[in-house]
Amino acid sequence: MKSKLPLSLIAIAALWQIHSACALSIPLPEHPRPDARRAEWVNLNGIWQFAFDSADAGETEGWFADAAPFTERILVPYSWGSALSGVGNEAEIAWYRRSIRVPESWRGKRVFLVIGACDWHTTGWLDGAQLGSHKGGYTPFEFELTELLGEGADHELVLRVDDRPHPFKLYGKQGYGEAKGIWQTVYLEARGPVFLRTFHFSPDIDRGQVSLVVETDRAPGQDTELELSIRLPSGRQQRSSHSLRRRQARLEIEIPLQELRLWTLDDPWLYDVDITLKPVDAPPDQVQTYFGMRKIGVLNLPGTDIPYVALNNEPVYLRLALDQAYHPEGYYTFPDDDFVRDEIIRSKKIGLNGQRVHVKIAHPRKLYWADRLGLLIMADVPNSWGEPNADMRSETEYALRGMIHRDFNHPSVFSWVIFNETWGLFTSDDQGQRVYSPETQRWVVSMYRLAKSLDPTRLVEDNSPCNYDHTETDLNTWHAYLPGYAWGEFLENVCRNTYPGSAWNFADGYRQGRQPMLNSECGNVWGYEGSTGDVDWSWDYHIMMNQFQKHPRVAGWLYTEHHDVVNEWNGYYRFDRSEKQTGLEELMPGM
Repeated sequence: MKSKLPLSLIAIAALWQIHSACALSIPLPEHPRPDARRAEWVNLNGIWQFAFDSADAGETEGWFADAAPFTERILVPYSWGSALSGVGNEAEIAWYRRSIRVPESWRGKRVFLVIGACDWHTTGWLDGAQLGSHKGGYTPFEFELTELLGEGADHELVLRVDDRPHPFKLYGKQGYGEAKGIWQTVYLEARGPVFLRTFHFSPDIDRGQVSLVVETDRAPGQDTELELSIRLPSGRQQRSSHSLRRRQARLEIEIPLQELRLWTLDDPWLYDVDITLKPVDAPPDQVQTYFGMRKIGVLNLPGTDIPYVALNNEPVYLRLALDQAYHPEGYYTFPDDDFVRDEIIRSKKIGLNGQRVHVKIAHPRKLYWADRLGLLIMADVPNSWGEPNADMRSETEYALRGMIHRDFNHPSVFSWVIFNETWGLFTSDDQGQRVYSPETQRWVVSMYRLAKSLDPTRLVEDNSPCNYDHTETDLNTWHAYLPGYAWGEFLENVCRNTYPGSAWNFADGYRQGRQPMLNSECGNVWGYEGSTGDVDWSWDYHIMMNQFQKHPRVAGWLYTEHHDVVNEWNGYYRFDRSEKQTGLEELMPGM
């Protein structure tokens, strides 16, 4: 059984060894965005000066220009309060400070500070001059430094982060560890005077080509050359040149591939690409990225009328796990890139073909490893715990847009999930009852349609439901937690009641169409009270899996969960990702 004791002295000592080692080097030194990498960048992870501001006095007292208050030290990019950060959770407002120096070789380029993710309201200053502010906890943002930089001089960078609670904030399940402050890599980046902001690849395997949409930060003042170099499976480079016309900030290109190799779960081939924007009389802007040639769709299981999710025109039986994506010492942030990679390997090792990264926007390195190793990803938008007022709607739309924009090129992502279990969608009616109102349902439909307009290449789910309340959706999924003996009857009812035009699992006024019907959370125990630890998912789990296999109208399942989290002990792995002992070995060696 999993121990209920706090960390042992040995574990605490090990954490401080990790912290000390990181202090001497740069934690997470890899580029955080292999799908959007410029060669000229400087990683700012490491020890920063730090100060809590429980009285919210820092701005009034001018902390952005005064080093005196910064008496503590924090290890970036770990959330304050997490063990790996080195500081506790003592306040909801805190300040970060460090010196930066821009390389001399960047002269003539525009320089940006990029923050992968910081929860929630971030304001920046350089040498006391305000850079700007940003609200949102999950997607990258940037401040331009160019006009404030001197030649070769050190500059003082200060960030204020306000993570006070608001009902509309997208909190997700941060009860398992609050993502306070910076929790993804911070870095400097050099770009051209006109730079590439969007470069989205849409593969078309049926025609053997890929479409590319390029957007620049502004329209160039004169015709500008755009060069592409795509590494082919043979190792050759397929090169092409295109023209971005004067006053044109968007370009759409169709590229027939000279060599076609599909991205599959067994052979996850990635086409590496260099995109170079070359103005006539200014430094170029070059980005290294990649794409995978794969197609997501819906097809009937051969010889039946049963729709399944399809990969590359072949139905796939989905075997997924709910991934809370928490680490006991780093919360949202894992200690190193090997751990991120191994999360994908752990899923493949036990026969899974996908994960659902739950109510948080995944770290981009995790999606990179899913791309590189071949694992499908359902990508959730985090939820609020308030009511769906204007602030919450704005926050959700911002996160959805940012997630799709950032992660568009990841072939592993096959589905966007906008809401979970109707969390954050209930309002109080005149009788004080919490209801999912028709007006809110119409807004959810508009969010589904927005996601489809931003990305028509993937499946979109309005809400991963436990209340039988789908609206418009590409997937008809449902949640169930039952003991092993109850699954047979339950699945019989699910299959009997799901057909084109049926109302089961849909809100009033909405109906089943040709969506694949599958489970998106299943299990036998919650793991809160009365848990028996490791064996919770052993015997009943096998009964449940046998019942799924007897009901092919269910196009797959998603087990809760990949690993234990705090008080949920139903994972395939423990919270520290060590393996469990189920007792089945006693029945059959190797079982």
